[in-house]
Amino acid sequence: MAAAIPDRIVGAARGWIGTPYCHQASVKGAGADCLGLLRGVWREVLGAEPEPVPAYTMDWSETGRDEVLWQAAVRHLIPADTQKQAPGDVLLFRMRAGAVAKHLGLAGRVGPGASFIHAYSGHAVVESPLSAPWRRRIVARFRFPQEAL
Repeated sequence: MAAAIPDRIVGAARGWIGTPYCHQASVKGAGADCLGLLRGVWREVLGAEPEPVPAYTMDWSETGRDEVLWQAAVRHLIPADTQKQAPGDVLLFRMRAGAVAKHLGLAGRVGPGASFIHAYSGHAVVESPLSAPWRRRIVARFRFPQEAL
């Protein structure tokens, strides 16, 4: 029997751990940023990516009104209650007040010892504790669809 989608998502994301950070890349073992990790997991679990990725900056403090990443998540993922955690959830973070939400991670473990898998500048893809400073920055939570839309 095939593993459930959330288990497949977490397993796929953990397969990227150690991939060096590289802005706008999405190649397991060679380079990825946080969106590249999500794109790679999508390809592995669901198949072809649903839309081309526009160029974007890596500035977490970028201000503006266009929540481009959030809007794309709404188009392709299923919104979930930010208080109801599940492994494999896509977590969207706002790193600074007044800035657009520009960081993504995938929930690894939930409950005590919660973790998330992500890539960020200066690091590789890692599984980090979902500590209070990270939890405070979560602005949205999504789930992968059961199949490609």
